[in-house]
Amino acid sequence: MTLERLRKMRIAVLMGGQSGEREVSLRSGAGVLNSLRRQDFDAVDIDPGPNLVSQLEQIEAEVVMNVLHGGAGENGTIQGVLESAGYPYTGCGILASALTMDKVQTKRILEHCAIPTPQWMHISARTDPECLADEAIERLGLPLVVKPRAEGSSLGVSIARTREQVIEDATAVQAEYDEGIIDRFIDGVEITIGVVGVGEKRRALPVLELVPKNEFYDYEAKYTKGMTDLIAPARISDSLTVASQQIALDAFEALGCEGLGRVDMHIDTDGGCWVHEINSVPGMTETSDLPHAAEAENVSYDELVGQILETANVRMSAKTRAPA
Repeated sequence: MTLERLRKMRIAVLMGGQSGEREVSLRSGAGVLNSLRRQDFDAVDIDPGPNLVSQLEQIEAEVVMNVLHGGAGENGTIQGVLESAGYPYTGCGILASALTMDKVQTKRILEHCAIPTPQWMHISARTDPECLADEAIERLGLPLVVKPRAEGSSLGVSIARTREQVIEDATAVQAEYDEGIIDRFIDGVEITIGVVGVGEKRRALPVLELVPKNEFYDYEAKYTKGMTDLIAPARISDSLTVASQQIALDAFEALGCEGLGRVDMHIDTDGGCWVHEINSVPGMTETSDLPHAAEAENVSYDELVGQILETANVRMSAKTRAPA
């Protein structure tokens, strides 16, 4: 399935959705939609409602480009609907989407596969925050990173530098998200590595260094122009570049990802590479990481969109539309 053939097919761009990342998804989707139309693809946008299949049938969609961030669009739910209905779609499949959205399961798999990830603890809905804080400080030290179990775009993430902050932040995660994790803080260079393509075409993009003006790469720093310096290629040695790209590919494979993803990492002061998480539907806004990394290897935004669209081929050859 070539891009030329895809130009003869109607492409549904899924954007928006109902997660906390809705606004970012709308921005990403608008960029992708405009890019596809610039490239003469027959592309139509869909903001998924309760009956996505009916929406797809109404516009006579043949291929789906998923630009939904967080929630159902990134946790395997939408992927399951599309698989059941027989629509080829871009990016990761059901299982990989579910696993990468779940930070607890991601951590367990990374550890099992001997992929370096910071030591961590689970915040359950029943955990006593004071006991948790004491155990986390004893095991992991301060500062600590507190995160929801299943959110993206750094929503709900905080850095706790005192026992009181750990208690407060863990309590907030329980109240808002039920569950979360506490990570050992890694002091060093923050990087992210995009992975694009299927089979022999799979490759790691240039390493992108993130230098936020806020305390860390939070929601504001990610999506406000000028709030983060995006440096590609990262200011690290050639050997660290190769090592971090390989670790990113290993993590991508360990979680069963295919087609598209972004691996978020830190390089500590001793040169150790640590994987935090994998984003299975990376942002495609004007401030997003993936387009900046692609630009560093002279791949334009439009070319990147085309390469992502091609990842639907892995399902195109194996399936056809199920009868209505």
